[in-house]
Amino acid sequence: HTAFCWLVGATLSKTDSKKSQKVEAQSSPAELSVLERGLVVTDVQWKDIVKEEKRYCAHIKKTFEGPVLGYITPWNSHGYDIAKQFGSKLSSVSPVWLQLRRRAPGTFDVTGLHDHDAGWVKAVRKSNKKVRMVPRVLFDGWSYQDYMSVFGSEDEIEELSGELVDVAKTEGFDGFTLELWSQLGGNKRKELVHLVKHVCETLNAKKLDCILVIPPAVTSSGSPGMFGREEFDELAPVVDGFSLMTYDYSSGPR
Repeated sequence: HTAFCWLVGATLSKTDSKKSQKVEAQSSPAELSVLERGLVVTDVQWKDIVKEEKRYCAHIKKTFEGPVLGYITPWNSHGYDIAKQFGSKLSSVSPVWLQLRRRAPGTFDVTGLHDHDAGWVKAVRKSNKKVRMVPRVLFDGWSYQDYMSVFGSEDEIEELSGELVDVAKTEGFDGFTLELWSQLGGNKRKELVHLVKHVCETLNAKKLDCILVIPPAVTSSGSPGMFGREEFDELAPVVDGFSLMTYDYSSGPR
């Protein structure tokens, strides 16, 4: 018996390569959802991503039953358009605009209000009359001593809470998303719980929402994080929502 082996060589020119790789990106709204189009799969194809990444289902009614919080960041201006377009899918919108600063004992100041775009807020509310506008407030420029002074003074905590209420009423906000927990690196948890409780109770009393940004309960190495079950149980009755950023779980190289 004789076996024959045919060796065939072929060269793909650069032009042919470009032709075979070219995929038309589509941007028109789709009648079917990503599930109905078979795009939610474990073996994602790059061609599907290139073709479909700009498309969205024309039926933009909210289907998820839970609350949805959307962050809007000044460094990604496209988010402003997305919030207007898909406002019907959002329960709350948190523009990353504001900072809370301690100027002196008992004196607090909310900065960043120049970023408040009233026209944009009106447009988002037009797309969803029930949406809650809860800007992110970062406790910015606080020293360790600033925290210690506030923790040790009920008067300061009341002044701080009152400043937030005043700003919300003046600017037409529905509450705030507080970002302060990670600032102390996991220290003074009981004091933080007391502060957050007081702030949230004060906001809630004025029918304002209080959402708390929290770090993961478990670090990427498996050790306990800076926010645990005990803190959660204490704050759950007064906090309207916890915001957990999943990307905070992993470091860049992971």
